[in-house]
Amino acid sequence: MRILSALVVAIGMAVVATAAMADPEEQWPRKDSLEAKVYRGSIVFTHYCSLCHGVTAEGNGRAARLYTPRPANLVLSEKNDAYKELIIRRGGEAMGRSQFMPPWGKELTDEQIADVIAYLHSINRYKEEKPEKTE
Repeated sequence: MRILSALVVAIGMAVVATAAMADPEEQWPRKDSLEAKVYRGSIVFTHYCSLCHGVTAEGNGRAARLYTPRPANLVLSEKNDAYKELIIRRGGEAMGRSQFMPPWGKELTDEQIADVIAYLHSINRYKEEKPEKTE
């Protein structure tokens, strides 16, 4: 029985040692699917953003009526991903937008911000519903 216990401990130590020797570039940042990023982003969005921007991200959250200007409709946003990252990190006031959009840069991790942006990108319909210019 002692031999079996020693063998189990030795195997466990070998597994831990092997994991520790793995290339750190392969461990972080995560190299996972876009679907995983979008899913995680939807969770972060629901927790941090939906109160103002709404569950559907159309700027119609429960708290939206309290603010002037109202929260942005993120489904029809024409802003690029770099701008979205900056406004999430710095807040609306720092970007010349609403003072009520809080800066989340100290609250959210880089991965969470990237995941939220992936989620917003996945629900964006701006190009689909963009009005055609008539001449």
